[in-house]
Amino acid sequence: MTREEKSQVIEDLTVELANNANIYLADISGLNAVTTSNLRRACFKADVKLAVVKNTLLEKAMEASERDFGDLPSVLKGNTSVMYSETGNVPAKLIKTFRKKSDKPLLKGAFIEESVYIGDDQLDMLVDIKSKEELIGEIVGLLQSPAKNVISALKSGGGTIAGLIKTLSERSE
Repeated sequence: MTREEKSQVIEDLTVELANNANIYLADISGLNAVTTSNLRRACFKADVKLAVVKNTLLEKAMEASERDFGDLPSVLKGNTSVMYSETGNVPAKLIKTFRKKSDKPLLKGAFIEESVYIGDDQLDMLVDIKSKEELIGEIVGLLQSPAKNVISALKSGGGTIAGLIKTLSERSE
């Protein structure tokens, strides 16, 4: 690979790192062709972009990036694949599901919404991370709950203020 080609790869990786808020580093070495193909297919279906990278080039791209990747470059040893996703927990769920049939991919580390996670032992925690959409849905549900209680109390209280107060006080006990 020429110096110009390396520079282009580093530039492309830097752009990818800047454009993705959720970045997973995994080890998929040792997978046979069929298993690798199945992993790539699963990534495609889950809208996860998977790319095998050279550690030194990825490390230079991380250095060139405006983001603080913390200790994440320290996991760049051996074979490394990068997984990019719009949703923070999708690659973790994909890895966990895939590992029911195989011992790989192994999670080396992840950069999720400005937070750095190191090691395969972080996988379960990453699976449990809620996406922005899930959090917004929960907040909307919580905000709607008091209004629904009042409306339900109005209906069951017979439409009178005394009935409403009685129904609400019974529910709070």
